[in-house]
Amino acid sequence: MSKPFADIRDDRRTPDRRLRRAQWAVLLATMFCYLFFYTGRQTFGFAIPDIQKELGIGKATLGWVSTAMLWSYAVGQAINGNLADKLGGRKIMTLGAIGSTVVNWVVGFGHSLAAIAIPWGVNGFVQSMGWAAGGRVLSNWWPHSERGKTFGFYVFAAGTGSVVAYATSVVTLDVLELDWRWLFRIPVLLMLFGGLVFWLVARNTPAERGLPAPVEPDTATDLATPETHGAGVKDAPESSRTRYLAVLKHPKIWITGVSIGFQNAARYGLLVWVPVHFLGSNWKTAGDGGVSPLWITVALPIGMAVGALVNGQISDRLFGSRRGLPIMLFMLVGGLCALGMHALPSGATTMAIVLLFFTGFFVYGPQASFWALCPDLVGARRAGTATGVVNFFAYLFAGFGEPLIGSLIDSSGDTSLVFIVVAICCATSAAFAAAIRR
Repeated sequence: MSKPFADIRDDRRTPDRRLRRAQWAVLLATMFCYLFFYTGRQTFGFAIPDIQKELGIGKATLGWVSTAMLWSYAVGQAINGNLADKLGGRKIMTLGAIGSTVVNWVVGFGHSLAAIAIPWGVNGFVQSMGWAAGGRVLSNWWPHSERGKTFGFYVFAAGTGSVVAYATSVVTLDVLELDWRWLFRIPVLLMLFGGLVFWLVARNTPAERGLPAPVEPDTATDLATPETHGAGVKDAPESSRTRYLAVLKHPKIWITGVSIGFQNAARYGLLVWVPVHFLGSNWKTAGDGGVSPLWITVALPIGMAVGALVNGQISDRLFGSRRGLPIMLFMLVGGLCALGMHALPSGATTMAIVLLFFTGFFVYGPQASFWALCPDLVGARRAGTATGVVNFFAYLFAGFGEPLIGSLIDSSGDTSLVFIVVAICCATSAAFAAAIRR
């Protein structure tokens, strides 16, 4: 009682300050790790033209190779999200970074369709050990009221990862002048490094650092039912079956899954086929202003990264953590931007950069709201399982889009048709997002 009141107040604030510092350390470590994950799966679009020339494979067939990775990723999400809930996201995410690095190197030594397609399909599964596991860790560290911001930063890192994947691919092909095989060898070394940093810095829960968990108010979300939120069984262990049933019984998980499915089909349509669109037979000839088409493509992932950061912030600040409306608005504007890209005349380099930036901004931005929805719907304890299930839908739908776009391009010779498909997917995603309301 003789202790000064100021000292008492300092002692009471110290755990809060330590928790806040640790929250940001874990968030930054998770972001840093996932920043490099896309170097393990988004370099494929840059390899398609040279693989086609070397092995004589059509774009539709290579679209199916991409689908093999995406569907393997979808199945892996449904499995590994639950494993992150069961075993801890820190372990699963680190294993994914290491495993994907190894498998990418195997792809780089492939000399036939099977030697490329099979390991690329395996790569989808090990890549799926990253996203849901990281989301599970963040859900343990951050409360509902800050999840829009938190997942906005997380998705921003993912979007920036696309910039890294694109930039390292451009450097490999245009600056180092190496062949397509090195696209699967050099960029992924960054992912290996990111995984090791994450393992050293992050922890699964605040308790592992001797810190209290973030306090969740009783009214944290009215999207989670008592059954799915785990009311009354907070400390009871759950089986995998219980987690899956609780998640799959929630009707808005299905609505969210279909909406993000069309959104992700639009996103991967851009990521895989925009390089093909700009890397025509004369891609080494610079466009107007002397800008290489390779570098024009980088505007897409830059827009994606910024869009995710903005969407996550406005879902918390402007919409009171309501996710459906910002998803719907972004998807509608993204579809209009895609139509603008389709109508753009060839050689309009400046307009291509601007429109491509905003297409990426609006098409990818809603991912921040989608991933914040998962713990909102089912509670933090089942966030990994929910994220994995929703991501299963995302990549199942994306996988259908790749061979479709490849076939359209093969039959018409018009690579700009990718933007028509993207616009249709955006409109459909927005329609389903209208049903996601608090």
